[in-house]
Amino acid sequence: MTESLWQLEASEIARLVRTGQVSAREVTLAALGRLQAVNPQLNAVVRVLEAEALAAAEAADARRARGEALPPLHGVPVTTKVNVDQAGLPNDNGVVAFRDLVAEHDNPVVANLRRAGAIIIGRTNTPAFSMRLFTENDLHGATLNPWNPRHTPGGSSGGAGASIAAGIGAIAHGNDIAGSIRWPAFCNGIVGLRPTNGRVPSFNPSAPAARGMASQLMAVNGPLARSVRDVRLGLHAMAARDVRDNRWTDAPLEGPAPARPLRVAMVVAPDGAPTQPALQEATREAGRRLAAAGYVVEEVATPSFAELAELWHRIGVPDVFGGLAAKLEQYGDDRIRHSAGLWSQLYPPRDFADYRAALAERDAALHRWLMFMESFPLVLLPGAGEPALPVGLDLLGLAEMRRCLEAAHTQVGLPVLGTPVLAVPLGQAGGLPLGVQLMAGRFREDLVLVAGEVIEAATGPCRPIDPRP
Repeated sequence: MTESLWQLEASEIARLVRTGQVSAREVTLAALGRLQAVNPQLNAVVRVLEAEALAAAEAADARRARGEALPPLHGVPVTTKVNVDQAGLPNDNGVVAFRDLVAEHDNPVVANLRRAGAIIIGRTNTPAFSMRLFTENDLHGATLNPWNPRHTPGGSSGGAGASIAAGIGAIAHGNDIAGSIRWPAFCNGIVGLRPTNGRVPSFNPSAPAARGMASQLMAVNGPLARSVRDVRLGLHAMAARDVRDNRWTDAPLEGPAPARPLRVAMVVAPDGAPTQPALQEATREAGRRLAAAGYVVEEVATPSFAELAELWHRIGVPDVFGGLAAKLEQYGDDRIRHSAGLWSQLYPPRDFADYRAALAERDAALHRWLMFMESFPLVLLPGAGEPALPVGLDLLGLAEMRRCLEAAHTQVGLPVLGTPVLAVPLGQAGGLPLGVQLMAGRFREDLVLVAGEVIEAATGPCRPIDPRP
């Protein structure tokens, strides 16, 4: 059994450890064995925590032997991303100059995973400053997509996405301000949840400055996994209260039962950018599966997705790129400076009056969407405009950067709303995974998770794949 433990879902691993059928040490050894077998081909995990993980596993087994109450992720191997604080380890964010920025305390999301009993086996890669749709940097190198190394594993949680797809750990931590959970989930054919803003606490004690407005409004932390069930388990663990994050909201994880039958607004080609036919068909197939389960799925006009992408750029470019400009110039590698430069040329920062107006328009857009979701509690749309992009496409010129942003325009735009969005894999095209997104109103992760399980049920949870040449 030990050899196959790394293939199991987190929920099954937790059950086996809790009932004593396997030990946390056996599970951890299996996970580390899989990491050693496939990570050299992927470079998804850039800091392996073998000694720490085995020590944590032995402590977990001792806890069970003493008859103590066991937390929900007891003995489950997980990874964390290198842009959050983890005590005793660098929070390098993929930047050479930050390689020795060692955190003294855990970020709340890391602390919550530990309290839930998870065994952290490694840290996953990200692009420099976590601000590209591709995952590579001068400090750790490039992460490859296990489906096809010539296509991106996504960014910025590309290491997290590739690791989960290849069977390294059962749950991965990621974060998302402009698609950085959902885009890697889509590119790697796995499940990823962008929770409601304020659902999962996060705070980096090592940060030299306070969070900017775009981060306050749009940056979230959440789980990636190979099944919706495991994403739910990861969310419950990550969402525990931590007083260090003043955005955290004490909202129930299960909301009131919605009116039945539940209506779903299906959008096969969101306005603002083209969507390839294969992804339109994947969305229709997801709609058919929901309809077969009793949902009322209607192809209707929604508020504008193009407006959301535009608002992200009017808020995010001056705030995120503007705030990083000096650091990018001083510490960034050539790729992030060039990519950010092209992005900013396409969406140049405007003046403060426009920034202020964009914040007001965001409030109006959120009002329109929440009113719309009073009638349609779920919105179903394609995961992206096209499958995982060719590696390095964002470095080739303005036309190629425009293609990148058009492919990911709903990934970028939806964070403006701060509502939960679930990425669910569905189908393949040209040897690359496809998928859809499900969006609901604020703090209604329960609705997207249940609907995601319906979509997933026809084919079952994702199976780990061996890296392909």
